[in-house]
Amino acid sequence: MVAPFLPDAEKVAAIREAMPATTGGIYLNAGTAGPLSRETVAAMREIEDWELRVGRADPDGDLVFMERLDECRGVLAAMLSADPDGVGLTHGATEAMNHAVFGLDWQPGDRIVTTDAEHPGLAGPIWSIHARAGVEVDIVAAGAAVDAERIVDLIRAAMTPRTRMIALSHVLWTTGAVMPVEAIAAIAERHGAWLVVDAAQSVGAIAVDAENLRADFIGIAGYKWLGGPAGAGAIWASARMRAEAAPSWAGFRSFAAMDLPRTGELWRDGRRFELTEVHRPSIVGLARAVGWLQMYVGVPWALERAGRLARRTAERLSTIKGVDVLTPLDRMATMVSFRVDGWPSDELRGALARQIFAITRTIPSLDALRLSIGYFNTEAELDRVVAAVAEIAAHTPDTLPRRPDLVVLSADQS
Repeated sequence: MVAPFLPDAEKVAAIREAMPATTGGIYLNAGTAGPLSRETVAAMREIEDWELRVGRADPDGDLVFMERLDECRGVLAAMLSADPDGVGLTHGATEAMNHAVFGLDWQPGDRIVTTDAEHPGLAGPIWSIHARAGVEVDIVAAGAAVDAERIVDLIRAAMTPRTRMIALSHVLWTTGAVMPVEAIAAIAERHGAWLVVDAAQSVGAIAVDAENLRADFIGIAGYKWLGGPAGAGAIWASARMRAEAAPSWAGFRSFAAMDLPRTGELWRDGRRFELTEVHRPSIVGLARAVGWLQMYVGVPWALERAGRLARRTAERLSTIKGVDVLTPLDRMATMVSFRVDGWPSDELRGALARQIFAITRTIPSLDALRLSIGYFNTEAELDRVVAAVAEIAAHTPDTLPRRPDLVVLSADQS
């Protein structure tokens, strides 16, 4: 059983037993979807069983689920060191970013400042509001070769009297670079602009303090570093946004009273951004996943370990001839993106999968491979990754000795 004060070796072994997917290969893709724990799945099955046996229209069950919604908001707020009143539950970070970008009363000629490295979950809403409302988009460079101070200077230079929003990621999904959000917040405040932060790759991977970040909106993905199921996430809104921002979408969960023709009163907290019905097992699973991380794994321990393992891996990869590490070591989180000379990223991913059963993903815009390193990884398996990359870098796709593909036999063939 996972417990907060176990010796590290015992604790990591217990965590990996509690997360079976971490032993089916070298799991290096939590930036896409994190491994589920047995605790999370058990909680989901419990409510699925209730819905099967009792049904989904039981009034008592509705009251119990309202408490589970509050629990989920509470544990997510704790991850942000924030007030639970600011949390609204969504179906993911993309939905949160849509709420944030569409929450302003945009006028033609207004401007948004963003970067050239944003995930479609944020870039999509930005370009949508450009098409619908005539909002101009100013894009600054944020690649691996651009240091933090330069990014701040570029954003400062891009600001105009018509700039009403700065929207960017906390951790870039492409290179894993941590963005200088606190310094950018000061620019937004001076110009009276909203600051929208996509935290899909930071919450659960690095420490995130909403007050220090000084964002107006923060979008959270529940199924990545937090280890929750797909279809569950959240938005955090500052007190100002809870008062000023108008939800672009609204449904029965957005309103404080059901008698809408008479009142039309939105919630005065984060629930004003909750749209419609949610998948109950997913919300319960997310609450359990985050609660398990907080109470049994220990958030400070998990963040320290993941960060240390990621830095160690990046540093070792950077010493290999022919390997170009794109992640800036001075501002990295828990992802490492790199290229290998002569290897297209798809072929590199396939080679690592065949050599050591590594589960990774490519970043097509950079033709790079990305490793998402978690607290559940071990030093030994990361050593295997580094050794495999070194072997691959010493060859071309044509000269690398090819290991045979695994053939999975059906039961009647075994």
